[in-house]
Formats: sequence, structure tokens, C-alpha cells
Amino acid sequence: MEFSLEWMIAESQREHQEIWSNLSRAALNDRTLTKMTFGFFGFVHLVDEEMFESFGETFAGNTHIEELYLGGLNLRDEKMQSLFRGMTRSSSIQKLFMHTNRIGIESIQSMVPFLQNASNLTFLNVNRNNISSEGFKVLWRTLIDSPIEELHCSACDVESIKIDIENIPQHLEVLSLNENSIDADGCRELAKLLQCENSTLTELQLVESRIDDEGVAILVDALENNTSLEKLTLQKNEGITMKGKALLLKLVNDISSIAATLQSNHTLQKLTVDEDSEDIQRHINHAVDYHVDEENDPEEAGREKVIQTQLNSVERAELVALQGVDCSLSLYSEIDPLYLPEVLELVQEYHGMSELYVALKSSTPGLISIVNRKEYILQQRAYHAALVAEHAGIVDDLDAELAVIEEGSQVAVSGSKKRRRTALDEVQIDVSNGKADHDLTYQSNK
Repeated sequence: MEFSLEWMIAESQREHQEIWSNLSRAALNDRTLTKMTFGFFGFVHLVDEEMFESFGETFAGNTHIEELYLGGLNLRDEKMQSLFRGMTRSSSIQKLFMHTNRIGIESIQSMVPFLQNASNLTFLNVNRNNISSEGFKVLWRTLIDSPIEELHCSACDVESIKIDIENIPQHLEVLSLNENSIDADGCRELAKLLQCENSTLTELQLVESRIDDEGVAILVDALENNTSLEKLTLQKNEGITMKGKALLLKLVNDISSIAATLQSNHTLQKLTVDEDSEDIQRHINHAVDYHVDEENDPEEAGREKVIQTQLNSVERAELVALQGVDCSLSLYSEIDPLYLPEVLELVQEYHGMSELYVALKSSTPGLISIVNRKEYILQQRAYHAALVAEHAGIVDDLDAELAVIEEGSQVAVSGSKKRRRTALDEVQIDVSNGKADHDLTYQSNK
């Protein structure tokens, strides 16, 4: 579509009038004005730095503007510094767009007082500016205690980053670092963020950086136990070879064993490393699709992966080849033979009769072992039942012997008591007889 010069002049005039009108409404703290933009037709180049500072003071006194658009204006440090000098006390802004300007470290430093006071700022976009590694460092340090949730610093000439695990934005969910020079060392710093116990990061963008297989390995290691990150974008990193891509595939679906599949990452819902229709990206997409379908149930996502990939001979063969896994042992050797009938039922249900036939061929030794196992169990049961019966008889014999012993003890005690009573009676009789004789003799003498 072509635009005539007359149209552009007319549109520019209309836009400039609208901007002045909105600035007036902002100064009056109009509650209906929640978004402020400076347009695309050069308005900002018609006003000087002093006027920009007055704009900042207007925004500082406003309590209703939530979104401020300063993107695509080719602003330089001088005017941006003037703006933020006036905006220091602003606290209502929630989203700030500053992308595609010509600002550097000086503008970022001038933002610090504003950022420290921006108690509602959740979104900051400084994409396509020359803030450099030092500017990112200033932003990161300043946003530690802020409510920031999204930080976009793509194409900002960032060559290195440093993450202090003790000082990270506590609410950060999205971090965009596309088109910078993030390498393996940068990945090592980002791994700290991913491995943080209370990590809140859900999206990490690293498109068109300098990440290679080493960097991928670092990120994969950090994500093995991470349960927060849902999106990771790595496309257009020329240093990532098939080895690195295979590591990413293995992260979301480790085909080396059923246990490994169940222990794979079940949180990532988007993982892009190659936008082309390569097999490896297709399998990655399939794996993360299970995460999306079972978002609130990682265990079910793992189970679905096992059914759809481990129990499908075609899918499993492709994954084995892509991941370079040794598949000399049959999959079914991992499964307890007693569960094989249920597993084979799943194969038929999900993959049809042809896959069931393949599964039956592979699981025949296991099925045979079920029969052997059953016979073995029956034999062992009979053997131990006989032992139980034998020992039960021995227990009965011992109980009988104990009873006899106890009965004999009672008889012996009873006889002893009887003998003691007889002896006592005899003594009493003797005493009585002696007393009688004594009495007769006494009467005779008398």
C-alpha cells in the first residue's frame, strides 16, 4: 500500500493534535486515560529536552496511566534522561515500552530512581537498544525488589550476563534475551536461575544467540528437575548441532528405558530449536504436546509418552536412532512378566493389531516365563504349605508334652500337701496320748 504525501501530512497533524490532547488529559489526571503513546510521525523530534522533562513530571503526577509507549521513536539518551528525571515519582505505570530507540547505559542509569519507585511495573521492553552487558546488569540489580514479571532485552548488545542467585527478581516469569551474544558461559549463569529452588521463570527466549552444544548441555542439565519453565526458544543458534538437538529431545522424552521416559521433563510446553520440519523437532513437538494435554498431571504425561512412543515400534525406532540409544535388549525385558497381558492390551487399544503382533513377537519369552512363573509359584506354595502342616504337628506334640508336665507338677504338689497333713495329725495324736498318760499318773499319786 502506498501513502501520498498529503495523507502523511494530514495524518501527522491529526496524530500531533491527539498527543497534545492526551498530554492535557494526563495533566488533569483523567481517569479514563490509561494508555499514552507518542505516535510514529516525528512528534518527539519537535520538542526539546526540557519539554520531555515536563512530560515526565506530568506522568509522575498522574495516577491512572498504566501503559506508556515510547517504542520505535529513535530517541537518544539526552531526551530519555530528561523524561525519566521528571518521572522519578511515577508509580501507576504497569507496562513500559522503550524498544527500538538509540539509548544506552546512560538512559538505563537514569531510569533507576523511576524503577525503584515503580511499585506496579510488571512489564519492561527495551529491545533493540544499545544498553550493553553493563546496562543489563544495572536493570537486573535494580529490578530485584520490583514486581516485574516480563523483561525484554533482545538485540541489546549484551555479550555476557551475571546472575546473583541471592538477588533475583522474585516475580520474573518471562526473560527475553534474543539476538544477543549469550554463549555457554551465559547459559551457565542462566542455569542458576533455572535451578533456583523457588524459580518463577516460565519463559526463556534465546533465539539467534551464540549457544552451542555445550550451552545446550548446561541448560538441559538445569531443566531436568525444573518444574516452572514452560517455554524455551533456541532457534537460529548455528552452534547447535544434531548432538545438541538430540540432548533437547532426550530432555523431554528419554527413550533409553521406560523408567527414563517416566523421569523426563514433563513441564516444557514449547521447545523450539529448529523451525524446519526436521524429525527431531517433530518428536520434540509431540513430547511437549503431551505436557500441554496433561498440564496439571506430570505423571499422566509420562504415562502417555510411554504408551505413544515406547509401545509403538515405529516411533520408538525413530527415537532410538535420533538419540543414539543402544536397543540390543528388548523393551519387554524391562516389564515384569506378570504385567505383560495388561501392556499388550494397551498396545492393541492404542496402536492396533499390527503393533500387537510386533509386541507379541518381542514379548514371547516373557509370556512363557509367566507360565513357568505360575508353575514355580504353585510348587513353592505346596512345599511351604507342607512345611506349615509339619510344623503345626510338631507344635501340637510340644503342647501335649507341656500339658503332661504341668499336670504331673500339680499331682506332685497335691501328694506333698497330703503327706504333710498326715504327719501333723500323727504328732497331734502323740501329744494327746502323752497328755492322757500324764493325767492318769497325777491322779494315781494324788
